[in-house]
Amino acid sequence: MPKDIPVSNGNLLFNFDLDYRIRDVYFPLIGQENHSKGHPFRFGVWADGNFSWMGPGWTKDLRYRDNSLVTEVFLKNEDLGLELRCRDAVDFDLNVYIKEIEARDLRGRERQVRLFFTQDFHLYGNEIGDTVYFDPRTRSIIHYKANRYFLVNCHENGKQGVECFACGDKEVPGKQGTWKDAEDGELSGNPAAWGSADSTIGIRLNVPPGGKATAFYWLAAGTRYHEVARLNQDVSEKTPAELLNRTSAYWTTWVQKETRSFGDLPEPVTNIFNRSLLILRTQIDNRGAIIAANDSDIVGFGGDTYSYMWGRDGAFVAATLAKAGYAEVCRRFFGFCSEVLSEDGYLFQHYNPDGSLASTWHSWVQDGKEVLPIQEDSTALVLWALWIHYQNSKDIEFVKPLYKKLIQKSADFLVAHRDPGTLLPIPSYDLWEERYGTHSFTVAAVIAGLKAAANFAKLFQDASLAEKYDTAVQEVCEGLAKHLYHTGLKRYARSGYRKGSGYELDEVIDVSLLGLATLGVLPPKDPRMVETIEAIRRQLWLKTRIGGCARYQDDRYQRPKDCPKDVAGNPWFISTLWLGECFIARAESLGELHEAVPYLEWCAKNALPSGVLAEQVHPVSGRPLSVSPLTWSHSAFVWTVLQYVEKFNFLKNNGAGGAS
Repeated sequence: MPKDIPVSNGNLLFNFDLDYRIRDVYFPLIGQENHSKGHPFRFGVWADGNFSWMGPGWTKDLRYRDNSLVTEVFLKNEDLGLELRCRDAVDFDLNVYIKEIEARDLRGRERQVRLFFTQDFHLYGNEIGDTVYFDPRTRSIIHYKANRYFLVNCHENGKQGVECFACGDKEVPGKQGTWKDAEDGELSGNPAAWGSADSTIGIRLNVPPGGKATAFYWLAAGTRYHEVARLNQDVSEKTPAELLNRTSAYWTTWVQKETRSFGDLPEPVTNIFNRSLLILRTQIDNRGAIIAANDSDIVGFGGDTYSYMWGRDGAFVAATLAKAGYAEVCRRFFGFCSEVLSEDGYLFQHYNPDGSLASTWHSWVQDGKEVLPIQEDSTALVLWALWIHYQNSKDIEFVKPLYKKLIQKSADFLVAHRDPGTLLPIPSYDLWEERYGTHSFTVAAVIAGLKAAANFAKLFQDASLAEKYDTAVQEVCEGLAKHLYHTGLKRYARSGYRKGSGYELDEVIDVSLLGLATLGVLPPKDPRMVETIEAIRRQLWLKTRIGGCARYQDDRYQRPKDCPKDVAGNPWFISTLWLGECFIARAESLGELHEAVPYLEWCAKNALPSGVLAEQVHPVSGRPLSVSPLTWSHSAFVWTVLQYVEKFNFLKNNGAGGAS
């Protein structure tokens, strides 16, 4: 089930599923140590002898407050005669998650309503050796293992402290978990459990006829008992309501710090802009790692997650945030990259949030020969993004220590890692991490990265290096035109495989070819590029009710069984946005610029009601597929809006407002 309404402060992240159940709990690094292992934290309601867990029996509207990372959730259950309005947040400063629950009677009589919350922790990502107990000192439930502590507490009917609770066993023969104990509206009061253990707490509310009553529930995260006990005291002193209000105010200030205009973009598009900025921030660890996605459900597909830092994804996000005015977040990312860069100047496939090398499916051997298990575009794109960061911040003091450590080291690798015969990059894995060869997108990224390195060399008056990088750019550009343009198809090929004095070309049409234009390698009105763009739009735009752009012909990744055979693949947000970006880049009038608007509108239409963008959507139903949210989807949306507004202002100020 896709994830929705993430809340985070860069140390502590909670993901909810579409049934409004907590499903992922990351701490103290975003994307590392999922302390729920994807298991649901159930939320149930008892009234008048009837019980319902949050799920199909409830009408649910999951959203955020405007310009905030505080949720605004509406829940209704006709059978219980109740409405619930909830707010959720992770405090912007304290490592505490807070939920406010307002219960409203719909039957016109006094009600006792009982709320039940189950904590299904798998500390450090496994269920072995956990302990849970009722702590009389703080009147809370404590889950702990080694250096991970979570304190659970509540505020009901004007007083703080857990009164109704059960600690128990789960996932062992004959033990379903304490959630089962709650279904009669009562809990056993068992004070401790260990091994594979969970807990449930209950909150009793007296709701007046047609009126409402409010309760609060919170989870504090720390590495020691005294740390979570202190956080619990902070919640008590500051009050949960005040923490929610101050967190809402903080994120409103954060997202509105820049004065923005959106040209003539429609409201459904502009509404997603600030939401995307905020969701981007939830997926970024405070120590610099920009995580691709933190939706644990993907584990069921390939036994692994997206909770890693890819240089490619991170570079696109950092470039977007730099352009949007968030330099501090970018600085930490580039510092992270400089620390994990290999001695030879390249990035591996991806990294854990703590900087250690993550799992990989890239082989060190191809056709019996040793190769580097890398996507060269990742290394190159970090340089491209760093130059965008400098252009927007002019922060030369930040860049100076990175010049030799990151910029020169990476650029020297890009120059050296080339075929001596064609001067194109030596084969590596493509941006989709599926094929090994010399790819047009990788070539575009290398050119963009070397251009950035040359710009930095000129900035630091390093003439010989600037000339070296500029020369390499020219050579790679010539190799691109000579070897990767398909004369028969009159467009660029997505990849080439070394054969004789040249390359055998891959004729499959691929949206990544748009990188030749979006990364500034070729003018978007270059005749060869025009043919390439039109071929992509013609062959990869879906002819279904949903529409959207697929990645490439016969894309099988996450393809649903009921997908029509004539559909190229699932529509991706980034694919659709790249098409829109190309039309923005080539627009010479407002009339031409407006060709890009439907691509942004498609994204707004296929977002979840909260504004969350998945990686892909179903080609027929439009439901989210794969991970949700995907950080790259949100960064691509923000980037494309910024590009649109920049071109809109340019055309308007230069008298190009009419139709072309």
